[in-house]
Amino acid sequence: MPTIWTIGYEQTTQAGVIDALTGAGIEVLADIRYLPLSRRPGFSKSSLRAAAEEAGIAYRHFKMLGTPADGRAAARRGDHAALSRIYAGQLELPEAMAAMAELRDLAGEKRVVLLCYERDAAACHRSLLIEALLADFAEVDLLP
Repeated sequence: MPTIWTIGYEQTTQAGVIDALTGAGIEVLADIRYLPLSRRPGFSKSSLRAAAEEAGIAYRHFKMLGTPADGRAAARRGDHAALSRIYAGQLELPEAMAAMAELRDLAGEKRVVLLCYERDAAACHRSLLIEALLADFAEVDLLP
């Protein structure tokens, strides 16, 4: 059975995330944030990409698999039902469907981790993406 890994960077450092990824033998970091920006040092796109690549991990940003603004607001409110509904609509967009096909192919060939902010994968859109796209994969949540 193929495996997909997930990781959230809430309450950790860039070094903690990179250590967890290298420890799990991750080959590709799939950044599934709509906006790959962060107030946490080291987690904006260029800095994270540089650290991943320095560790021998490829970095890919899948913008269309991120959560749009209204979905992020629902997540901050803890409204998982609204997040689920909004994110399901996002995944129906043609651009998202193309990104999903690309991600599924990549995850079938390499050790891929889905990265987002939320520490708890069950409270994040990572779990919704896995349910929609990778339900036949084993899921491993990394906790840095």
